[in-house]
Amino acid sequence: MLFLFWSCNNPTKTIEEIADEIHKKVLTIDTHTDTPWALLSGDFDLSERHDYKKDRSRVDFPRMKEGGLDAVFMASFVGQGDRDEKGFESAFHKAMIQIDSIHSHLSSRTIIAKIAYTPNDAYRFEKEGKRIVFIGIENGYPVGKNIENIQIFYNKGARYITLCHTKNNDICDSSTDTTEHNGLSEFGYEVVKEMNRLGMMVDVSHISDSSFFDVLKVTTKPVIASHSCARTICDNPRNLNDDMLIALAGNGGVVQMCILSDYVKTPDPYPERDSAFQSVREKYNYFKDLTDEEEKMARKDWYQADSLFPRNLATVADMVDHIDHMVKVAGIDHVGIGTDFDGGGGLADCVDVSQMGNVTLELVKRGYTEVEIQKIWGGNIMRVMQKVQKIGS
Repeated sequence: MLFLFWSCNNPTKTIEEIADEIHKKVLTIDTHTDTPWALLSGDFDLSERHDYKKDRSRVDFPRMKEGGLDAVFMASFVGQGDRDEKGFESAFHKAMIQIDSIHSHLSSRTIIAKIAYTPNDAYRFEKEGKRIVFIGIENGYPVGKNIENIQIFYNKGARYITLCHTKNNDICDSSTDTTEHNGLSEFGYEVVKEMNRLGMMVDVSHISDSSFFDVLKVTTKPVIASHSCARTICDNPRNLNDDMLIALAGNGGVVQMCILSDYVKTPDPYPERDSAFQSVREKYNYFKDLTDEEEKMARKDWYQADSLFPRNLATVADMVDHIDHMVKVAGIDHVGIGTDFDGGGGLADCVDVSQMGNVTLELVKRGYTEVEIQKIWGGNIMRVMQKVQKIGS
């Protein structure tokens, strides 16, 4: 029926041609990548095309253009470390180095791409034919216990903070750790209020269910889940259950569909792979207190383990199963896309940003209209960002 519908209205166009036209027309935004890690090597150039099979990178400007991806949020990520003065100081320093690397890298490439701070920036740069880079922070650990650090990050261009990562911090409990605060900490409540005041999006990906609902109690602005999936489709604590999706919609927020395969489709047992990764974790002290050189070596060993024991990846069709469910539960105005490229994201038929058009093709095959696709790809997250940045809203 779907193919007949398209055929009757566009008798000379294939469904692939229709999807390609829509993909090129709408503003496409990916709300989460860990690409700044690549910039720390000092020799990675975003203006050059890279090959995933050779260097494991998934994002650069030529491939963004090939895949019709207009904008990307590059997240400054710092893994959880000691929660003391020394640990906080180190985490803040690492976060700032990554943010500065984005600014430094793009300062000499403005003819190709620019850093955006507002939705209006993004729409303007799109018209100029440029790639667009927003900045985010994954894990509130670099905030430490100093609320003033949030203003510093905002002034440097960060437009969201993922409140925690895989472990609890002083802001809230993680979805993959033990219960410590039973949700947000007292400091965490102040963090959310400060982010609201500044106009910075609160990112609820990675946080525990209790933390999630605590955030919704205190926030006066819509929130985002920058890279999360539907728990009903893939039962993983990192994903949002239906009650959370409904609550997020009630808040006016948006959940950005993640394409890290293990969150998209429950993986089959693979003990050899699990053992290889565990060996890397133990070798590098679970990635705690590593020097820059040790982090590079750890990343290399991690990629080698992934190459030796490759996972059978989920597909774009599996991904859109989640989008279908999210739209059914939360509504079309509350769903978007955040790949987690360069941080584990990637599907069998969407390995890097050059293949992003495959997502739009699958959406068209399932009957999504151009207006709906526009909302999923960028309209919803831009609406939330505008609302968050609006003073007094």
